[in-house]
Amino acid sequence: MNIFDIIGPVMVGPSSSHTAGAVKIGNVCRKLIGEKITDVEILLHGSFLATGKGHGTDKALVAGLMSFAVDDSRIPDSFRIAEEEGLRYRFGAIDLGEDAHPNSVRMNLTSESGRKLEVQASSIGGGRIMINRIDGLEANFSGDLPTLIVHNLDQPGHVAEVTSMLEHKSVNIATMQLYRSGRGGHAVMVIECDQEIPRESLKWLEHLEGIEKVTYYSLQEGD
Repeated sequence: MNIFDIIGPVMVGPSSSHTAGAVKIGNVCRKLIGEKITDVEILLHGSFLATGKGHGTDKALVAGLMSFAVDDSRIPDSFRIAEEEGLRYRFGAIDLGEDAHPNSVRMNLTSESGRKLEVQASSIGGGRIMINRIDGLEANFSGDLPTLIVHNLDQPGHVAEVTSMLEHKSVNIATMQLYRSGRGGHAVMVIECDQEIPRESLKWLEHLEGIEKVTYYSLQEGD
């Protein structure tokens, strides 16, 4: 445990979980979709729904979707700035079930090119977050490392192809999770890495037979 686990990050308050964590969730969603977001439905669960408005969770989520940092002084004005930048947003309530963290949100995002993405995430304290689901499939990554999410058919060889590519590019795997809907059905790989993955390698993955979708979360600015 370090000092930031105790006192939280440098941020615009009042809450590391309801404000800073919410900004980070928005930031990760913006990087996952990879483009300017033009429309978002934000569905709040549990404590995010009950006390989020008083803690500025709503403004923090919208700020994060515009790539604001957790200590950006513009966070309280995010609604006005979003309107100026053409970001349409609306809030609602959702019950994600007893297994979901109380500080959870589901966001349905649309980018300027029409790309759509559904993300469920939670703020777990001290400004830390967890991306729980992407497009309805398990994900469970923190947003602290470059992360590759590969949706594929559950067929032999796909895991080997992806890990071999990472080895060839000298990218070390920090954590790896595998999920599938059923034998021979839809599957997902969630791989947190110690290094960034080259863009050309991501494009190569997208064209492999049996790969349905490749999503990449980068720590680099501008991605």
